[in-house]
Amino acid sequence: MPLQIIRNDITKMKVDAIVNAANSSLQMGGGVCGAIFRAAGAKELQVACEKIGQCAVGHAVMTDAFQLQAKYIIHTVGPIWRGGNQKEADYLASCYKISLHLAKENKCSSIAFPLISAGIYGYPKREALQIAISTITEFLTKNEMDVTIVVFDKEAVQISDKLFQSIHQYIDDHYIEETIVVREQIESEFHQVYAEMPKYQSLEEILYELDESFSERLLRLIDEKGKSDVETYKKANIDRRLFSKIRNNPDYAPMKKTVIAFAIALELNLDETMDLLSTAGFTLSNSSRFDLIIRYFIENQNYNIFEINEVLFAFDQLLLGA
Repeated sequence: MPLQIIRNDITKMKVDAIVNAANSSLQMGGGVCGAIFRAAGAKELQVACEKIGQCAVGHAVMTDAFQLQAKYIIHTVGPIWRGGNQKEADYLASCYKISLHLAKENKCSSIAFPLISAGIYGYPKREALQIAISTITEFLTKNEMDVTIVVFDKEAVQISDKLFQSIHQYIDDHYIEETIVVREQIESEFHQVYAEMPKYQSLEEILYELDESFSERLLRLIDEKGKSDVETYKKANIDRRLFSKIRNNPDYAPMKKTVIAFAIALELNLDETMDLLSTAGFTLSNSSRFDLIIRYFIENQNYNIFEINEVLFAFDQLLLGA
């Protein structure tokens, strides 16, 4: 997945580059910075940092990762929150931009960020996350890289109270517990369809009558919507390698969240989304909170996949993408 948000210990990430929320003097600090120093080997890393000397706010420098599973540590200095009128947003966006370009210059295919400045530097977490996502997304529109934002707990991802309450109410209004009645309805529909099937068809006749596969339907929709392949898979938060598999394999069997990601990227309405899901053997159910959140965003014509993923994360659901 090109961009994902996970709860984890950043020092355990198996990526090419780990980003350290550093201080200007590149000394071992507390929080994430201290954890990275200790995991990498504090003495070795401090010697490497002292050879560099200083790093200005909004800039980044690189060292080896020593004992970490990564190849490099990118040290970036985020701004201290002073109310938002001291160019804090510009400095914070610069941290992500320069770190990403450093990773690219050193041929990194994957990078993990903490939520820069959102700890002891006091940057409001919601605003810090929005800057991180928008800056990373802009980079990914022109570059291929797997980017992870690593947070310690769910509280680091804070959606607005209004949106949270709106979705919570939507789920309460539409959620249906899976019961025997629902299962009986499904069984009844299955038997009805089976009864209507012509009898004594040969296998060749049955295969001939199959509908389009997921891959065939997806590629047709991309053409019909006037989208390019690159535009579509990037907007779907899917990496190029997976899209290539889908394009080259008419019988590719996707995960449900991958199908939905493409539906969001193509801005399909609810009927079109259900149709695309059906080609892969899926549907949207009112007994699934994940499905109801997706339905909520489609009905409200909000196709921002990263905002959707923030909400899914807040509700402890799988994220969209590969």
